[in-house]
Amino acid sequence: MKTLLKLVIPILLFSLFTTSCATTVRVRPVRGVVVTKLHHPRVVVHNKVRYYRSRGVWYVKKNRRYRTVAAPIGIRVTTLPRGYKVVSVRGVKYYTSNGVYYRRSGKKYIVVNV
Repeated sequence: MKTLLKLVIPILLFSLFTTSCATTVRVRPVRGVVVTKLHHPRVVVHNKVRYYRSRGVWYVKKNRRYRTVAAPIGIRVTTLPRGYKVVSVRGVKYYTSNGVYYRRSGKKYIVVNV
C-alpha cells in the first residue's frame, strides 16, 4: 500500500501543476449585435458608407457604437482576415473567412456572393 501511495502521489502532484484550466475562447458576434469597442479596426469606405473590419467581422458605426453587419458585396480590401481558407467553387479559386467569400482582383480582394 505504501509503495502504491509513493507512486500515485507524485503522479497526481505532477498532473496538478502541469495542467492549466485557462483556455481562450474567441466568440464572434452575430449580425445585429452592438459593441462599444473594436480591436484595431480597419476602415473601408464603400458606396459612401464607412465600414469597420475587426478580426474578420464587419461593423457600421453609429453614435459611438458598432453594429455588426453582413460584409457588403463588392467591397475591396487589401488584406484577408487571419485564418482564411482557400476553396474552389466550380473551378474558381476563392478565399473564405467567417462565411464571407473573397476573390482576388489584382493586389486586392473583392467580397463576392457565391
